[in-house]
Amino acid sequence: MKAERIYPKAIITAKGTRWVENGHPWIYEAEIKELSSEPENGSLVDAVSEKGKYLGTGFYSKHSKIRIRLISRNANDTFDEAFWRRRIQYAWDFRRTVMRDDLSCCRIIFGEADGFPGLTMDRFNDILVTQTLSIGMERLKPVIIPAAVEILRNSGEKISGVYERNDVSIRQLEGLEEYKGWYMPETLGKPESTRTRICENGIYYDVDVENGQKTGFFLDQKYNRLAVARIARDKRVLDCFTYTGSFALNAAAGGALSVTAVDVSESAIQMARHNAIINNLQDRISFQTANIFDLLPELERQAKKQFDLIILDPPAFTKSRKTVSSAEKGYKEINYRAMKLLLRGGYLATASCSHFMSHEKFEKMLLSAASDAKVELKQIEVRQQSPDHPILWNVPETDYLKFYLFQVI
Repeated sequence: MKAERIYPKAIITAKGTRWVENGHPWIYEAEIKELSSEPENGSLVDAVSEKGKYLGTGFYSKHSKIRIRLISRNANDTFDEAFWRRRIQYAWDFRRTVMRDDLSCCRIIFGEADGFPGLTMDRFNDILVTQTLSIGMERLKPVIIPAAVEILRNSGEKISGVYERNDVSIRQLEGLEEYKGWYMPETLGKPESTRTRICENGIYYDVDVENGQKTGFFLDQKYNRLAVARIARDKRVLDCFTYTGSFALNAAAGGALSVTAVDVSESAIQMARHNAIINNLQDRISFQTANIFDLLPELERQAKKQFDLIILDPPAFTKSRKTVSSAEKGYKEINYRAMKLLLRGGYLATASCSHFMSHEKFEKMLLSAASDAKVELKQIEVRQQSPDHPILWNVPETDYLKFYLFQVI
């Protein structure tokens, strides 16, 4: 280490050292052999090997199993405001490159993938929405959030305010309270409403950043919706787990003959119906409140093969390794039923947003479902999350969305 170190030192086990040297930024509690002094919760510590080799510097969390989240492996870095402004600028420049002019609704900061462990920042028109899941990022909000607003405004983007969606139980693992509300409204601004209208793929949505799921709207399927729209022309479409109606709206705009949008939540159906109205697509889409696990078998019993395209975009069936097996059964059930329901030569769009349901497991499940349904899958394309949700190959947790398009023959 060239620079004199001012941070407490955490000595990492040989196993933890190998893990970090392979590129992962997380150090678990069990891999910390010794601390030179007790760090303040959320403060920076240096991680070193048992032989004294510098591994990186990161945030220390007293309450989380992920005890250290590395933010740098450069011993000469100085973690001042200029450091974080540079990192925000890198993230914004990346989006301007990979999203080009498609920046009015996109993810600005994607946690570890952008070097901000535990921080998500989404843009919905003139509102930024943040979710902070680590104590280190929580302490740095007064630096990071105003800097992000300033950088976007300086590049010509209109930002009227920042809304925090910290109403998630996972914050308790970091010893953080749950809440939601406007951040620094006196200095950063406060719009009159928590609702705003976005335009994605030429389709408008009214987004409620206060009450919508996650940060208000799922941005990661943006270009997968376009892929569905391209094959929807002249098709009779069933959109399962429709939520805001986004896949259904893209299919209708793509020229589908008819679209049936289904969700178990009546409030979701009301929201999807509203989005259809503001796009003047209400006559092209019918809406139904139903449990997909009940609806698909019922349609099969009725022997009604009435769909040319079925879309399966369920919520995450598993959020831990412990429940992967039961989740796999759920994924297989809906995919098997959809394959059985499709007219021969029909099309299937199917997704999983769970990191723990790996690509290999998902593909194995699809093969098994196809075998049981006595059909073959002709792959059209395999897709993942949109590039504003970048995947770091050394951080598997950033690789979570799987999206497949098939013809079923």
